[in-house]
Amino acid sequence: MNEDATLHLVHAWEAYAELSMRVVSDVPDERIAAHLQTQQIRHESGLNALGEALKEVLGAEGYVHVSPRFHLLKGSPRKVIAELAAELPADLVVMGTVARTGVPGLIIGNTAQIILNQLSCSVLAIKPPGFQTPVRLD
Repeated sequence: MNEDATLHLVHAWEAYAELSMRVVSDVPDERIAAHLQTQQIRHESGLNALGEALKEVLGAEGYVHVSPRFHLLKGSPRKVIAELAAELPADLVVMGTVARTGVPGLIIGNTAQIILNQLSCSVLAIKPPGFQTPVRLD
C-alpha cells in the first residue's frame, strides 16, 4: 500500500421494512426510531468485527500504520457506495460479490454490478470462499 494511501472500510445498510413502517402503517415515530437504532447498532457491530479481523491479520503495529477509516452508510448500497467513492475520491474499490439469485452463469451479484457501473475508479471484485466459476475454458 502506498505510504500516502488511506484505507476506507465501508458498510452500507438499509433498515428492514423502514419504508413500509413510514408509508403504509400507522407505526409511531418513536417506534420507527427505535427500530432504526437497533438496525444501526447491528450494522455497527458488523463493521467493528471487520475492523477487529483486520487488526488480527495485520497485527497491532500494522493496524496502527494502516489506520483505517470506517464508514457506516445508511442507504442503498447501490447508491451510497459509489457516492462515497466519488467523494473521497477513491483510486480503487475492493468489493465482495455474492450472487444469491441462483441463476446459473451469473458471475457477479446484482448489487455489485450496479455499483460497478457507477464507479470511475479501478475495482477489485472478490468472490466468497468456495466459489466455483461457471465459465469453462475449452
